[in-house]
Amino acid sequence: MELSEKELSSVLEENVINIRTVMGNSSDLTIKRAKAAGHSICIIFCEGMASTETMADLIFRPINELNTAAKEMPLEQLTKTLEEGIILAGEQKISKTYGDVAHDIMSGFVTILTEGVAHSLSVGVQGYASRSVEEPSTHNNVRASREGFVEVVRTNISLVRRRMKNPDLIFKMMQAGDLSNTDICMCYIKGVADKNLVKSVEKRLKNLPLNTILECGYIQPFMENPGNQIFSEVGVTERPDVFTSKLHEGKVGILVDGTPFALFVPKLFMENFNVVDDYTGRPLFTALIRIIRYMAIITATVTPGFYVALANFNPELFPEALLLNLVTSIQDTPYPLLAECIIIHVFYEIMREAGLRIPANIGHAVSIIGGLVIGDIVVSAGLVGAPMVLVVAVSAITSFVVPDLYDSIAVLRFGFIFAGGLWGLFGITVLSSLITLKLCSQESYGIPHTAPLSPFSPKAMRDFIIRRGWRKLSEKDYRVQDLKGVNVKESN
Repeated sequence: MELSEKELSSVLEENVINIRTVMGNSSDLTIKRAKAAGHSICIIFCEGMASTETMADLIFRPINELNTAAKEMPLEQLTKTLEEGIILAGEQKISKTYGDVAHDIMSGFVTILTEGVAHSLSVGVQGYASRSVEEPSTHNNVRASREGFVEVVRTNISLVRRRMKNPDLIFKMMQAGDLSNTDICMCYIKGVADKNLVKSVEKRLKNLPLNTILECGYIQPFMENPGNQIFSEVGVTERPDVFTSKLHEGKVGILVDGTPFALFVPKLFMENFNVVDDYTGRPLFTALIRIIRYMAIITATVTPGFYVALANFNPELFPEALLLNLVTSIQDTPYPLLAECIIIHVFYEIMREAGLRIPANIGHAVSIIGGLVIGDIVVSAGLVGAPMVLVVAVSAITSFVVPDLYDSIAVLRFGFIFAGGLWGLFGITVLSSLITLKLCSQESYGIPHTAPLSPFSPKAMRDFIIRRGWRKLSEKDYRVQDLKGVNVKESN
């Protein structure tokens, strides 16, 4: 049996030595020896993880007052006084193994060991540095909340609880990662989320084959069905209000300590086009904006490949005036149209990546250089035609309309470029059909990924493209398990 699995001894010095061993005698491990009513105790915590002010108020001061009031006290009475009398905190528990004590210490608890007692008292006085609640950086809005998740999982739990004061809202804490022991919280509404869905998600979380979890992206692939998926079956959000609304729809949420992004499953494809502002504006305006989003995604994905296909195989489909300019542009460039399109899109992705990674104070340099190189010098030098620059610009701008789909669009865009450059409109049609078939065959936890469009659910279509007013939406709550074609089973 490993030392971390052994139970504590009643000998104080033995417990201290074993805890040091389990913790690797780490330099941030702090051990304070003291006396309490004539008995030897040890107060153990990690430097920087516990609040010294809270520790002084909840632990040191009560123990000093106890020593002043009673010089000596029977061991059983002292133990009861410490656990139920003078030390009271919001988080307080008894730990009996060295592994549990080490986990408590590394989680910001202060552990109190007493000579002659074979268990420890752990008191939650967390005080590690953390970022305050700020406006989300990735999901901006006009009228909704300005609060976003932070890196501390318990703060994120409070943000969700404040928006849904319902006793049926359940939070289940667990640890994952053999080395990191990362705190993960599964969230759902009892009676709303399907029981099989909850069991399936919980089983996958408990069986994560990971040593270290530093971000929710580590566990996201394990929440999806095996296989190479084009579109993600797991939703990601930085907004507590969006996260809470997904729980109300019967989904299961996952909060991971150390990241401001939360996961929810299952995610439907149509949800990529819905934002929180859709539910604060007028229904007709929302319908217009949603149609624009669908058109933007199609434009971002297909336009470069469609342009290459027409120019190479069906130039007669261009208007005559445009065709003359196109021929002139192609003749002035040294590369075939397919190679030209691939080169400039690769160069655009390089610039985008550089803009994300370099320091913000020199980020404007990428914009200046990119504008000069692509917008002027490359065209003037005859390396790239002006029509191709326009196609890339349109494709790049429209791809940011739905940021959750950018990764998929970037990959599919190159697929359509190759298909259009090699096989023309026939290649575009075949690839589009394959993507549609793959999308329609995809399911998550027994729920079709393309619902409510396929299979068609008329009642659920009230919040598809044309959003009904709140008078209609409030008549019946929407649950993912109520969609047609749903067969939620507990998965392995």
